[in-house]
Amino acid sequence: MVDGHNDLPWAMRSHVRYDLDALDLAGDLSGVLHTDLDRLRAGGVGAQFWSVFVPSSLAGERAVVATLEQIDFVRGMIARYPDRLWAAFGAADMEVARAQGKIASLMGAEGGHSIGCSLGALRGLYALGVRYLTLTHNDNVPWADSATDTPKVNGLSRFGEEVVREMNRLGMLVDLSHVAETTMRAALAVTRAPVIFSHSSARALCDHPRNIPDDVLKSLSANGGVAMVTFVPQFVLPAATRWVVDADANMREHGFHPLDTGPAAIACQREFAAAHPRPVPTVADVADHVDHVREAAGVDHVGLGGDFDGIAFATAGLDDVSGYPNLIAELLDRGWSTTDLGKLTWHNAVRVLRDAQDVADELRRTETPSIATIDQLDGNA
Repeated sequence: MVDGHNDLPWAMRSHVRYDLDALDLAGDLSGVLHTDLDRLRAGGVGAQFWSVFVPSSLAGERAVVATLEQIDFVRGMIARYPDRLWAAFGAADMEVARAQGKIASLMGAEGGHSIGCSLGALRGLYALGVRYLTLTHNDNVPWADSATDTPKVNGLSRFGEEVVREMNRLGMLVDLSHVAETTMRAALAVTRAPVIFSHSSARALCDHPRNIPDDVLKSLSANGGVAMVTFVPQFVLPAATRWVVDADANMREHGFHPLDTGPAAIACQREFAAAHPRPVPTVADVADHVDHVREAAGVDHVGLGGDFDGIAFATAGLDDVSGYPNLIAELLDRGWSTTDLGKLTWHNAVRVLRDAQDVADELRRTETPSIATIDQLDGNA
């Protein structure tokens, strides 16, 4: 199967500053991380988008440099485990890796702050292997609104539209997880290529701003995109959403950012959870979201994006990367055919990458790299 989002690179930075001798992924890292190589194999993961996320507290050159460090880690990780991992840059590489029994390793940058408002930096990330860009993280960028920030540009600014067009020309997937509803709709109106949601669930089942409204899900069939359902408890179960509000307040009171996954922050989260038992979603709850996305968007437009090692708590039965077979078993019990499961787990993700590259091949025949700046287009000079 293909998973759309795993935050192992930032977790390795937080835990051991990228030291693979200190945390060897070939060993059993249960209780420390959600991810290691044996558990990926147990989970049937054949392709992984590794998130080269950096927090939006970093900005400008600091964000770009930190993103480059994340990319450097992923490339080093692949080089360290050549018998298990395969560097992948598109659909063809994913199929080659699968044939060799290796995990196709792709990269996605999580947040437009990673390009520092520079289309040159965007092209640089693509050249280094990044194959999707999430337009925002939890905070706005100057050219796009986030789902969890106060709107500033009503979706996308003129420069934001240019970012989407340049991503189309490159063959980089536009990822709409984390963005505001207005940004989703603006990007869908501008893009010439299919988009993805790398780790989001259905708004109709859990009313969280990080989830996807039904009208946007329905638009994916015309766009050709894929919504990759996530397992993050607060995006799956409404009661968990309410619990997280209190847990985040506790983190801030103790001096931690709510998304901090360092050892001390995780310990703080777990202490709060011990005193205030959290509502725990199940595999069946996640399957409800998968079913809903399939119903709203169509079976050709649904995938999976776990967000492992970017979360403090997990869904029961999907506790780490070895848990995917539990979800597949639940869907089989619900009557999913093996053909449709193949689309969910592999073929949809491969197809969307191939389609984006096909669009890019056409666009590059007629378009040159954009040299527009945010000052020129948005009047920020």
